[in-house]
Amino acid sequence: MSKSLLILTGHSQGLGRAIMDTYLQKDDFEVIAISRTVLGLGNPNLTEHSIDLGDLEVLENELPKLFPTADYKEIIMINNAGWIGEIKPVGSMQVKHMRIQVNVNLLAPMYLTSAFVDAYKDSSAKKIICNISSGAASKPVEGWGGYCSTKAAIAMFTQVAAKENKDPLFRFFSLAPGIVDTAMQDEIRQSDELDFPQIERFKNYKEDGELSSPEQVAAKICYMLGNESKFQDVIQDVRNFDLP
Repeated sequence: MSKSLLILTGHSQGLGRAIMDTYLQKDDFEVIAISRTVLGLGNPNLTEHSIDLGDLEVLENELPKLFPTADYKEIIMINNAGWIGEIKPVGSMQVKHMRIQVNVNLLAPMYLTSAFVDAYKDSSAKKIICNISSGAASKPVEGWGGYCSTKAAIAMFTQVAAKENKDPLFRFFSLAPGIVDTAMQDEIRQSDELDFPQIERFKNYKEDGELSSPEQVAAKICYMLGNESKFQDVIQDVRNFDLP
């Protein structure tokens, strides 16, 4: 049992790319990476799957390919893929966009978490599921009705899974990554002030250098998951701990 496995969604850019790169630097990790876009990096430790997580029927059909049964010493899944969605107040939100947002931010990680537990419930490996949530899961933000709600829901789902769990080899985390300098932040800064009254505050985060880099956050996530016994609570936030 010399190898460990990481299953990661949303690996093609931003925080997901930084997480993937961090784990690929470890010779003992194989990485299964899932995004709409594949990068074609040619790394022998990387297997990419092009899946649109907004299409749940496609995801369901692809599930058997995503959970190999080799004799791993550790198996980690990070459900990182997410979409800020349409930044609009309640009353102006479009059904199509809400549906995609719920699929990507909530139902896809629910499907994957459940399938992960089923696939590895008899494995003797250490197993960790980390669902990327948000500080917005516990704080209402104007214009983010769909995002706040789906992130709050995946945080609660993760807590339920942890409460149900009786296997000491399983750990469950819902992790807020803080405010990260990614394309999502750029999208937020492009929104309309009428739809998003806090836009100037988010512009200031960028101008004042207050955004964390994807690499900084990926390093913290890797540290937390590699030292999971130091983090007893399901709900975690990278802003609440520092690297040693």
